[in-house]
Amino acid sequence: MSIQSINIDNYNYDQLDINYRKCNIPNLDDFQLRPATNQAELLDRVEKLDKILPKLGVKNILEQANRQGTKSTILQTCNPNATLKRNLTNPSYCFNPSDSGTINGNVEWMPQGVTTVADARTSQIWNTKQPILITWYDKKPSKLTNTDADKIKGARITFFDPETSKYQHVLLVYPYINNNDNITYMSLRTTQKDGYDSLHAGGIVWYDNYLYVADTARGFRVFDMRFIFDLNKATNGDTNDKNLIGFQNGKYFGHGYRYIMPQIGAWSSIIPRDSNKTCTINAGSATFSFVALDRTGSDHLISGEFCGDKIAGGNIDKSGRVARWPLDQTTGQPKLIDGIWKANAAYRLPISNIQGAVSFENKFYLSRSQGAKNGFLYRTKSMNSSTGILEIESTHYAAVGPEDLSHWPKLDGNSGDLWTVSEHAGKRLLYSCNINKLNNREEIGNICGEKLDLV
Repeated sequence: MSIQSINIDNYNYDQLDINYRKCNIPNLDDFQLRPATNQAELLDRVEKLDKILPKLGVKNILEQANRQGTKSTILQTCNPNATLKRNLTNPSYCFNPSDSGTINGNVEWMPQGVTTVADARTSQIWNTKQPILITWYDKKPSKLTNTDADKIKGARITFFDPETSKYQHVLLVYPYINNNDNITYMSLRTTQKDGYDSLHAGGIVWYDNYLYVADTARGFRVFDMRFIFDLNKATNGDTNDKNLIGFQNGKYFGHGYRYIMPQIGAWSSIIPRDSNKTCTINAGSATFSFVALDRTGSDHLISGEFCGDKIAGGNIDKSGRVARWPLDQTTGQPKLIDGIWKANAAYRLPISNIQGAVSFENKFYLSRSQGAKNGFLYRTKSMNSSTGILEIESTHYAAVGPEDLSHWPKLDGNSGDLWTVSEHAGKRLLYSCNINKLNNREEIGNICGEKLDLV
């Protein structure tokens, strides 16, 4: 998200404390989702594609991945521009040049969401691999380029192998039946019709076989790891033409991408979101800007709302909300009450411009963007009630433009790491922060290290 930020260095934390006491707690009734009305049709369409197009699994996709990233070997990382030359002692990675900056002066894809194999399985292994996944949305060019960049390509997923630093992009698509009764698909849009913008895909969670992708105005889009199709191996697939998508002239296209992953379902707010009330005291149905997984106790998805500094104006009631959505660990799907997916906890965010949130052992970790400056990572005080207002316990440096957060705990029960990605062209970095080291004195001033003068 492109942000114009307030100056956090001059933020009045005494006034913030007063605001904590004055603001209103969220209403849990605002957080209810229903399955998409076309859920059965979506799955039927994917099954039709399955009869036509060959598939490939995650392990094989990673083993033939066509892009090479870089693992940082110095404290200033493989991209010092992302950290503004602050040191980072935890692992970090850079994308290859075509994914790191601009193409012919244009920024085509923007990284957003992050999830890992630790979200997918408690064993933290997927068929010998330990992937990290990143969502990107297709950014509309400021003016026509007369190239394929003018096409609305929707959203894509990157499968990143931290062992080799190799990665592969997969295009997310929406399946439908065309006027000739052929199974086809289009790019992910805010509304699945021509002329609408790309879905922002600001957050992502890989849980069991399913991929939950944030749909800003509605809830979640759902994808299935068992349905990733390989157009390169298809007898009627085309991976050369970057302008075309779907079934056209007897062939299946994917804007030049080899792999496509079709949507199999969705969860949408029971009461449609009123965009005029977004980021207000009476916002009503939630906005879904980012998403994460919490495995503390019973598993939950964590959703949250981005509310910019200019909109919030220092008012916590306008700074957004986070919610916890219960999951069924045996199926990988939502845990329902009378067919409805209801959040069982919701909290007011303590500050605006939050780009990602994850909870662990009753504390939340929040990423906050700061325009062209270093962002921040916040740890909150413990929250033991089902509603309330989150309060900042400590503040830590982040890279420029941090986005979604994902928690990768240690198998031995230790806290583990928080993963995120920075979005700005030329300043992109996939990196982690060790939770146990957040308040180490040796880390002060580093990325992930505490910024003591803010608390």
